[in-house]
Amino acid sequence: MTDEQTFSYCSGDLSIELAKPADYQRVGELTAESYFAAGHFSSPQNEYLNFVRKVAERATQTEIYVVRRAGEIVGSMTLIRAGSDYADIAREDELEIRMLSVYPAAQRGGVGRAMVLAAIERARLIPGITAVSLTTGSTWASARGLYESLGFAHHPERDWVVPNTDIKLVVYAYRLQS
Repeated sequence: MTDEQTFSYCSGDLSIELAKPADYQRVGELTAESYFAAGHFSSPQNEYLNFVRKVAERATQTEIYVVRRAGEIVGSMTLIRAGSDYADIAREDELEIRMLSVYPAAQRGGVGRAMVLAAIERARLIPGITAVSLTTGSTWASARGLYESLGFAHHPERDWVVPNTDIKLVVYAYRLQS
């Protein structure tokens, strides 16, 4: 078994583990549903939402984790290394968090926090990784507040605009302590 197959993280009544192929459809729908419910897209069939539904394809190059509460999937995230087709900002020494999503009814219940903490712990186990990075919307105050409360720092020099849009994304990184 590989490190990602054996990695798991628990926080209270939440357990986080590598998604299994049987989980992929639920992960795709949960991610698309949570992004749409948050008002980030005008249609549930937006091109990007269709992209995040392609979990099996993504799993060939990334680590996709699910969060379970009482056996039900209530969140997911994708962890990505530099060089993957799915990496947006990951540098060679970073593990990038992407597509972090929480089922709307489970939001504000610690699921997002648990996933970010799990990503930090996963990063500590990968040789050569010294930081965890992610992007978030420039106006998403609650997400930015969560990341800052966990010790992530904004790196404005790495902020970027999604091609062919006016959506500005801001970059945060967390330096692992030796």
